[in-house]
Amino acid sequence: MGSDDNKPDFSDVQSRVTSAASGAPARADFGDVQSRVSSTVDETTTYTVAAGDNLSKIAKRLYGNANAWKSIFDANRDQLSDPDRIRPGQILKIPSKS
Repeated sequence: MGSDDNKPDFSDVQSRVTSAASGAPARADFGDVQSRVSSTVDETTTYTVAAGDNLSKIAKRLYGNANAWKSIFDANRDQLSDPDRIRPGQILKIPSKS
């Protein structure tokens, strides 16, 4: 191959780390840190029904498609027997947009 003469020699390099802060060691301030945790596992949120809402309006608002009302209805079969009978104050599970 070749000779080792062309490789730089760093054997005598020394490191000196200094801090610009004086006195006590600096501490990081994480007071303004906000977390946005995302998961691919069952991303279900909730929606509180307002006066004048129906499943189509809710689907249009949340999914951008009024025809997606059935996914909201299906997710709430435990409390809804009729998709036309929702009431203000009711909390509906809103499945993730598929």
